Amino acid sequence: MLAYHVVTDRPMYVGQRIIFDEDHHSGVYQRVYDKLDIVNDIYANPSKYDAEALEHHVSVALRELALEEVRQKKYPQYPSRMGCLYVSESLEEAEKWGKFFAELGRPTYHIVKLDIKGNCFVGDATKCFKGQLSKEENLRLAEDYWKSSIDTENKQTVREMLVNGKITVTEIVKEINANI
Repeated sequence: MLAYHVVTDRPMYVGQRIIFDEDHHSGVYQRVYDKLDIVNDIYANPSKYDAEALEHHVSVALRELALEEVRQKKYPQYPSRMGCLYVSESLEEAEKWGKFFAELGRPTYHIVKLDIKGNCFVGDATKCFKGQLSKEENLRLAEDYWKSSIDTENKQTVREMLVNGKITVTEIVKEINANI
């Protein structure tokens, strides 16, 4: 499978190989598991917390842990959000994401073309929710996210494509070089 990726953390190069699987995770994995103690305390003592005042990475951890739990139980064929690369099916779609990241002030290097040998999930990024104090609510929202790939009633508004497996950079398609 071929796809495009907007490179934001550090530059990539032609021939670079990336592996995402059960043993190879993204940076999200460590950031989420660093917050595990506070997530457990929130679920045990929700009245101690204000959902609107949660630190960003704590809210992300609440969401990502629920998403991973639902994925493992019901959708194991999909890539883990904590061990994947976010890509676009078309160059046009990648250019939109690149512009979005650059406007946010995020370092944005370039768009690369990838050869992917692995699994894929295409869902609706608008279903990516803010973590709640209730585990049950997070699990419900996570189910809704994973179902978005097979939901034929609602049209996806912001496509989000996750891939894992063996990924090779085959070409640097476009230089962006914003905020670096």
